[in-house]
Amino acid sequence: MADNTTIGWAEDGTLEVLTFDVHGETLAIEAGLVREILDPLPETMVHGAHPLVASVINFRGAVIPLANLHVAFGLQRDTLSADARVVVLELELGGETLHLAIGTDRVNEVTTLRQADAEPPPALGVRWPRGLLRALVRRGGDVVLIPDLVMIFDQIAGRAGETAAAA
Repeated sequence: MADNTTIGWAEDGTLEVLTFDVHGETLAIEAGLVREILDPLPETMVHGAHPLVASVINFRGAVIPLANLHVAFGLQRDTLSADARVVVLELELGGETLHLAIGTDRVNEVTTLRQADAEPPPALGVRWPRGLLRALVRRGGDVVLIPDLVMIFDQIAGRAGETAAAA
């Protein structure tokens, strides 16, 4: 079993997540972070912004950053398919609660993962930067990746050292 102390496993060793696809990989984020799932919205590019959050969207009258996880993980983004969705999250970063959106190639389902099926990311053999993953979870014949969203966004906010030191 993995030492997943940063993951909010329930006492019974389960975690309710939203699964979605990015460039052929299935990722999972805690369902409690999700505020809304939307069809793709018009994006406004922000000149000089970090490529991970190079655009913003209008969400219920508020302008929020739209993150491209393809950039975080060094992947090329395919053209938007009919299955593409935007997932709006509420996430605490640097002591501040923020709304932000992530683009996905496809949203799959809300499901429950088991801590007993989780492992830490291996040092080799995954195409994702290891420090950006909290765990890999075996599910059927597949592997679901749990990204470290705080680490991903803290890196561009210049707080990666603070996050690592606090862990």
